[in-house]
Amino acid sequence: MRTHRCLGFLLLIYGAACAWSQSALPATEVEAVISTDLGTFRFEFAPDKAPKHVEQFIARARQGYYDGGAFHRVVANGIIQGGDPLSRDPAKAAQYGTGGLNELKPELNPEKTAIGAVAAVLVPGRPDSAGAQFFVCASDQPSLDGQYTVFGRVVDGLEVVQQISAVEADANGAPKSRVVITAVTIRDTPPEPFVHDTAEQLGTYHVTLETTKGTIELAMLADKAPETVRAFLRLTAAGVYDGVAIHRVVPNFVIQTGALAYRAPLTIRQQALVHNLAPEFSDTPNAPGVVSMAHGDDPGSGNTSFFVCIGECHALDGKYTAFAKVVGGMDVLSAIAAVPVDGEAPKDKIEVRKATVKKP
Repeated sequence: MRTHRCLGFLLLIYGAACAWSQSALPATEVEAVISTDLGTFRFEFAPDKAPKHVEQFIARARQGYYDGGAFHRVVANGIIQGGDPLSRDPAKAAQYGTGGLNELKPELNPEKTAIGAVAAVLVPGRPDSAGAQFFVCASDQPSLDGQYTVFGRVVDGLEVVQQISAVEADANGAPKSRVVITAVTIRDTPPEPFVHDTAEQLGTYHVTLETTKGTIELAMLADKAPETVRAFLRLTAAGVYDGVAIHRVVPNFVIQTGALAYRAPLTIRQQALVHNLAPEFSDTPNAPGVVSMAHGDDPGSGNTSFFVCIGECHALDGKYTAFAKVVGGMDVLSAIAAVPVDGEAPKDKIEVRKATVKKP
C-alpha cells in the first residue's frame, strides 16, 4: 500500500482509552451509525475480538470526537479512511492522515478484511500505532488479512461506503471534494423484524413484488409454513429480493426468481440472513398462484429462490414448501409467462425491482 506522510493505506481506529459508563449497554447490543453528506451506513461491533478498540471507538463517538471530520483517503471500490481529528480543519489538508495515532496496541483476530470490515489504521511498520483513524473495506481486501485489527462490520449502507470510495481523488487518494462525517451515533441495535412473531401474526403480512412487468401481491401461508414465511419476510425487509432477476420461465408451469446468482452481491447484513431452510411440506396443492420455496436435490437446501405456479403443478405437491399465494397481479404473471425464452431463460431481463412487506 502507498504511504501518505507517516501513514499509508494502512488503516484504522482509535484513540485514548476512555471507558463508557457502567449503565451503558454492552457493545454487542449497540451499533455505530455513520452519517455523511453522501449518506448513512451502520456497523456492528466485535467486542469479543477487539475489546479495547471497540471500547475506545464507542467512548469517542459518544463524545462527538468524529463529528465534522472527513474521509481523507479513498481507493475506488477498495477502502475509505477517516477518523483523523485534523480532518475537521480544511486548512490542515496537507497533514491529513497524521493525527490521532499511536494510542492502542494491536488486537489481531481471525476476522477478515472482507467487504464491510471496519479496522484500525496503523503507521507503517509500527504495530502499536492504532488510534482514532479507521478504514472501511468497500470490497474484499485479502492482502490485508491478519495485519490490522478488525473491530466491526457494516450491516447496512454498504452502497454508501462504495459511493464514498468512488469519489474523485488525486494520485495519493485524497478526495478532491470533502466527504464530511456529519455525525457518529452510538445507538441500541434495532430488533430484527419478524423474529418473535407468532404464525398468526406472520400470516397478517403481504409482500408486493414490483417487477418490470407490473406488481404482484402475495399473501403468506404462515399456518402451513411459519418458519419459511418468517425467513421470507426477513429477507424481503432486508432488501435481498430488490434487483433480483426472474431467471426462469416455463409456460404453463412455473416462474422462478430469488436466486442470489441473479442479483448484485449482498451486504454483510443481508448475507447473515441467508441460510438453508428445513422443509415444511403440507397438503397445499401447487395450483396456479401458489408460491413455493425452490431447492436442490436435498429438500433442506432451499434458502432464497422461489417459484410461482402459473399452471397446474401437482407433480410438485408435497415435495416443495408452499408458503404464499398470489392475491393480486395474476395478469402480471401472464405477461411474464408470455416473454420469449431461450430454453427456460428469458431473452430480455425481467427483474423484481423492489420487494416490500406491508400490512394489507
